[in-house]
Amino acid sequence: MAEAAMAKSIEIPDCCYPTEPVLVRPSGSKPRHTLYLSNLDDQKFLRFSIKYIYVYKRSVGVEALATSLSKVLVEYHPLAGRLRPVGEDGEKYQVDCNGEGALLAEAYVDLKAEEFLQGCGRPNRSWRKLLYRVEAQSFVDVPPLVVQVTHLSCGGMILCTAINHCLSDAIGTAQFLHAWALLTAKPDANLPVNAFHDRCILKPRVPPDIAFSHPEFSSPPAQDSHSGDLFQFLLSQPLVPVSLTFTPSQILHLKKQSVPSIKCTSFEVLASHVWRAWIKSLDPPASLRIKLLFSMNVRGRLKPELPGGYYGNGFVLGCAETSVEELVTSNAHHGIKLVQEAKKSVTGEYVRSMIDLLEERRAKPDLSSSLVISAWTKLGLEELDFGGGRPLHMGPLASEIYCLFLPVIGDLHAFTVIISVPQEIADRFQQYCRRGLDDDTDKGGSGYGLNAV
Repeated sequence: MAEAAMAKSIEIPDCCYPTEPVLVRPSGSKPRHTLYLSNLDDQKFLRFSIKYIYVYKRSVGVEALATSLSKVLVEYHPLAGRLRPVGEDGEKYQVDCNGEGALLAEAYVDLKAEEFLQGCGRPNRSWRKLLYRVEAQSFVDVPPLVVQVTHLSCGGMILCTAINHCLSDAIGTAQFLHAWALLTAKPDANLPVNAFHDRCILKPRVPPDIAFSHPEFSSPPAQDSHSGDLFQFLLSQPLVPVSLTFTPSQILHLKKQSVPSIKCTSFEVLASHVWRAWIKSLDPPASLRIKLLFSMNVRGRLKPELPGGYYGNGFVLGCAETSVEELVTSNAHHGIKLVQEAKKSVTGEYVRSMIDLLEERRAKPDLSSSLVISAWTKLGLEELDFGGGRPLHMGPLASEIYCLFLPVIGDLHAFTVIISVPQEIADRFQQYCRRGLDDDTDKGGSGYGLNAV
């Protein structure tokens, strides 16, 4: 069975801040300039920070971290700038690369790394104490990079970072974090990848050419009055985080559930499996049209490809769509095929069409009946070493209603799935996630409690 982390989550004590946070500026000067943000960067649903938490057995001196951060910010100087509104309506943003600095806070907490690890499967609100809260009037007033180094009573440390999603996607944040870690552990090292800043390569075409329907943005047809809105339902419920780890053998077993057999990746089969479990546990009407939205790296799909070192947002949302009935009464083959077809449809022309669409209207993803999956795997995030060894734990600072696929420390081919679901369905969701891992009962149809229509 998949390992379900439902033990009591660790409550973080209050942190003690011996000094005020500091602004770390680039150690070398760059001429002040503005950085254009592409339509992939400047989407309204990306106006938040990607928040990582790392737990280490041994602390690294905050002075060493500040020095290396100052050095790496020369290469990644937009992270030391500030977002600024642009245009008559102020709806779009650009980066003022003014070298104002990233915020770095140092704290102490009466907690041991071992204590944290015993309850780290389920993030809770108390974890937010591990990231300094910036008092700001709006999103644009928060530095694009905020870091807190928290020293533990055992001699270890917790490192939390918040990186503005408008500047970087998961691939870009991983690239930056690896560069910072390298310069901390080896101050004289050369960075293996130079940051590529210019986002003008993703400017919209003139005139625009919207050649695709882009179902990831379009709203579904009007549903029956009793169908409801899954997204609004989720927001109205008390949510609890659920964390499950899938081993390579379990993922292989899921692949074998497909009839007829189908060649697929671990992501494809697990995304389909989690989507089905999520829908079954929510038990919406059989006729409801549902979507799976998942982040897709398009750096290599564009013509020409995005340059190496591009750390801006180089992803779009793939979209698989079907009805509740079709998804849950078919075997695994159907869901996997939908994910594969969604991936195949995202061509370079599709991405260009999406960029043009976003120029014409500030479209938002259709979340009404959608599960959103973002994969943090295969980025080496679990290997981040600042000189004191690799992390004991790596993950998100908070659990949300969108789903994360995380790497498993020590097992390159395993996945941890974390998502917040309504408290009343948490056990049911886990049961459906486990189903099909150790038996052949998941052939479709019977026993899944579809609502009457």
